[in-house]
Amino acid sequence: MQLTGIHHLTAITADAPANNRFYTQTLGLRRVKKTVNQDDTSAYHLFFADGAGSPGTDITFFDWPAARERRGTNAITRTGLRVAEDSLDYWAGRLSDLGVSSGRVVMLDGRPSLDVEDAEGQRLRLVAAPMPAGQPWERTDVPPRHQIQGLGPITISVPELAPTEVLLTQVMNMRRVRDYASPDGQGQVHVFEMGPGGAAAELHVAVQPDLPRARQGAGGVHHVAFRVPDTAALTEWTRRVADYRVPSSGEVERYYFRSLYFREPGGNLFELATDGPGFDVDEPRDTMGEALSLPPFLEDRRTQIEAGLKPLA
Repeated sequence: MQLTGIHHLTAITADAPANNRFYTQTLGLRRVKKTVNQDDTSAYHLFFADGAGSPGTDITFFDWPAARERRGTNAITRTGLRVAEDSLDYWAGRLSDLGVSSGRVVMLDGRPSLDVEDAEGQRLRLVAAPMPAGQPWERTDVPPRHQIQGLGPITISVPELAPTEVLLTQVMNMRRVRDYASPDGQGQVHVFEMGPGGAAAELHVAVQPDLPRARQGAGGVHHVAFRVPDTAALTEWTRRVADYRVPSSGEVERYYFRSLYFREPGGNLFELATDGPGFDVDEPRDTMGEALSLPPFLEDRRTQIEAGLKPLA
């Protein structure tokens, strides 16, 4: 049994309109689904991805009126966004022109990388590691060759490695492949890969015992999801997690995919999610993400739900 890579990452925003502008206009991603948090229908759940909404390309946001994240350990701390090998100079120039502060291009874990934050402090990293390539989005001014190709690697912070490593290697069948020094000088980072490996299938674990415990909030990350091919595979993983006595949600129907949630020993929330059926299951691919989509079990509450949501434009 092998996970096949990063599926999506879900973060928190307290400003959905500004968040929507940044990820569509500044980063050039497509909004592939505008829906609500199925457990809290007062909040948007916005999905930004490649032109097709491919698994492994979407960064998503819950819109909650939360205070800013307090940074620290026991948290998902950096979201990698893969771009072409020669694209980082383009992105450095684009971000500068748009008034978005970023770091400088550096070599990190053998890959050219550029750190950037959105207005709420969401920590992103543009990484020159294009494969697998995403589907271009034609309604952005970012040239196709420079568009974001997908997610990965994802970095989490924990105060100690051993308990997390046991879950990753023995339960989730990841492989520990190398280590490197954290770019902020705070601890070592240990690289775990799944399935085919490569940036789209890597989880980086920073061990940072001297940091305070993080407090989740706007600009922080809620959870990271890993890919499984289909519902049959997810059921096998559900059995495996139970066999290892890891507490979990049990399988949850999210309509656009099916999921299983559990926490690693450092407290970070993990999700396993199926590749399908996908975001075009309830609306045409050409127009998906434009109107508010609701799963069937929420459709009879549409009027009430829409009344409680703020306009994005």
